[in-house]
Amino acid sequence: MPRILVTGSSDGLGIMSGEILAAQGHEVTLHARSEARAADARKKLPTAKHVVIGDFSTIVGMREVVEQANTIGRYDAVIHNAGIGYHLPQRVETADGLEQTFAINVLAPYLLTALMLTPARLIYLSSGMHRGGDADLSDAQWKTRRWNGSQAYSDSKLFDVLLAFAVARHWPTVFSNAVHPGWVATKMGGRGAPDDLRLGGTTQAWLAVSDDAKAKVTGQYWFHQKIDHVHADAKNEDIQEALLSYCAKLSGVTLPKSPI
Repeated sequence: MPRILVTGSSDGLGIMSGEILAAQGHEVTLHARSEARAADARKKLPTAKHVVIGDFSTIVGMREVVEQANTIGRYDAVIHNAGIGYHLPQRVETADGLEQTFAINVLAPYLLTALMLTPARLIYLSSGMHRGGDADLSDAQWKTRRWNGSQAYSDSKLFDVLLAFAVARHWPTVFSNAVHPGWVATKMGGRGAPDDLRLGGTTQAWLAVSDDAKAKVTGQYWFHQKIDHVHADAKNEDIQEALLSYCAKLSGVTLPKSPI
């Protein structure tokens, strides 16, 4: 029975993916940032096998999730779903001195990828807004630029694609892909989101467990179970390496040369 971890799964697209996978009979681990959110997750999906807890706005919280997940054992797939949106009215700095959007959306999946027992499949949640992202890392923490929440979000989603593609290149035995779930009516997407909510969790769940040959690929960007076009910088290996080095510097953890 495949074992899947879905981060950021106390509500929204995360719990949707968990529900799809649990209904198919897979062993699902949910993730929440606090005990209260974990209790909510358990109520929404009582068939989930485990719930790991850790606040991704801090490196300590990221490491707590790694420790709990590795104690449970190796996962067959991890869906890196946790993230925050583009509505922050001002820059928020974490306890580690990082911009919150980057910490949660980018550094957390990087650190989990680097430290967890490596699964066979990795899925990173991106967004169509990544196409408006800027891969320049010179002020990725928004310390000198005037704050723009939408741009910070778009940048983070481009970084997620870069991360997925970099991992695919470094670890060819692992299926590593990025997914645009659609602009759907979740708490993050808002009530007016035009895409089909029913399809919001489908692609990432499919990539996590399907034996369909179409799903067993790596280094691709998906939208509704079809490969879609990406930002021109996403496949630039120099930019991918720059992001890996930047995340390693921030976290003190280097991506292993081969899967753990």
